[in-house]
Amino acid sequence: MGIDGHEMHVMHDVDHGAPVFDLEKTEPTMSIGAPLPEVQTNIDGGRPACFKNVLEESLFVLTTTFAVGQNSILAGAILCMSSFIGEDLRMSASEVTWLSAANSLSGGAFLLFFGRAADLFGRRVLLLTSLASFTIFMLISGFSQNAIMMDVFMGLAGLASAAAVPPAIGKLGAVYDKPSKRKNYAFATFSAGNPIGFVLGAFVSGITTQVASWRASFWVIAVIYAAFTTVAFFTCPPDVEQNLGGFNLETFKQFDFLGAALAVAGIGMFTAALSSASEAANGWETSYVIALLVVGAVSIGGFIYWQSVYSRPLMPLSVWKDRNFTLVVSVLCLGFYGFSGNFFWVSLMWQHVHHYSPIQVAVHLLPAGIGGIVVNLVAALIMHRVSNKLMMIVGGVALLISSVLFSANSASISYWALTFPALVFAVIGQDLEFTVTNMYVMSSLPSEQQSIAGGIFNTVCRLAGTIGLGVQTSIYNSAGGGSEGAAALRYRPYQTTFWVSVVGAFLALFLLPFLTIGTQGGKKKQERQD
Repeated sequence: MGIDGHEMHVMHDVDHGAPVFDLEKTEPTMSIGAPLPEVQTNIDGGRPACFKNVLEESLFVLTTTFAVGQNSILAGAILCMSSFIGEDLRMSASEVTWLSAANSLSGGAFLLFFGRAADLFGRRVLLLTSLASFTIFMLISGFSQNAIMMDVFMGLAGLASAAAVPPAIGKLGAVYDKPSKRKNYAFATFSAGNPIGFVLGAFVSGITTQVASWRASFWVIAVIYAAFTTVAFFTCPPDVEQNLGGFNLETFKQFDFLGAALAVAGIGMFTAALSSASEAANGWETSYVIALLVVGAVSIGGFIYWQSVYSRPLMPLSVWKDRNFTLVVSVLCLGFYGFSGNFFWVSLMWQHVHHYSPIQVAVHLLPAGIGGIVVNLVAALIMHRVSNKLMMIVGGVALLISSVLFSANSASISYWALTFPALVFAVIGQDLEFTVTNMYVMSSLPSEQQSIAGGIFNTVCRLAGTIGLGVQTSIYNSAGGGSEGAAALRYRPYQTTFWVSVVGAFLALFLLPFLTIGTQGGKKKQERQD
């Protein structure tokens, strides 16, 4: 499910795919309209030679699935216990928002950096490091004593989850380097990692918070990932597919440290200004809010310029020259702009207005998790038969319907009348768009650049969600967000946050007619569309 972004990489032929770009030369290595070789996908494919048996292979696939699902597990957990953490640590509305925003922000800002690190230093070591780090940060988070400590470690958890995405994608693609049924099964499991993780995180935090405390929820997650770290150590194959530079000065010179600094500073300051403006002494006229906005905007502009002139950029701007690439990512970002925020605010509303327990929140979110798993599996089965443009249109309309249902809700309307269908339409829309976009994006870069391809895609998606959540927080605070008064009055500030997603989903509809994507992942001879 698309709470923070999940990966589904099925390396088949693409009937109407994207041009392939060479990151070093920043020029297309294949022209539009050039025919692609026919690729047969009906072969079974034997067990990869790097695994001794099926059990070892299965554990490896499961580990990479949960490595990429770190962000979703944490997101599901936070949704069910955010109000309890806020009350215990006496956090303001903005500080509670940063429980989710810090994770998405730090992860999105560093995904490209870690994509480059995976290519230079090795995917296996980065994957193991990310799993071990996430375990440690979850353990320490359970001991947080104040809002600052809590938000800082949520940000560090975001770094760990970001470090897992590029090596997991690259490693899985290298192990299953040829189209086969076995590869399809592996990536079908992989693509379902985020919705499964979301449900697992929600129920772990819901049950543990109910029985013990919110602190114990983080400790249980730490135990789970300690086990996966151990499994990864024994099942993740060596990086024989990579020509690594090693840990030396020459390799470090290939990092775009300035680009990373500009991206982190720009997005961080801009989002912080959006989140804190309504709580500042003079609102948007407060000096530090203005300073954050200006410096953030300048830093973002500087990052884009630097990527256009630096020889080894974190985000090669040449990939945006392809129209379909730009359109599918833009449509997805406009949907994700309000999607993740909607789940955060509806969960917070359940806790503050309806006084749901953590386990009740988890149960009410269950349709979204189950729906996400089903949609991913169905999309994987039909995307080589059904026009992917049609799938994107269905996804866009579903997201708009979901946002409208959320915004039309009120304290007096039952969960089943509007919220339940809103959750179902949300995952239908977001997961259809994510599956199509991910397949197209992964086809836009050569196989040896799988790590950085995943970084580019996930970066823009996470940052869109972070900015959307910042806008929603500003609107919530301006609308008088609080927990006093009648239920109808307390619901109103939450309702205003859903209007943000309506705007994003509506704007995305205007981009959909310009897509020219056909089917992806079929056995026919690949062709390019003009």
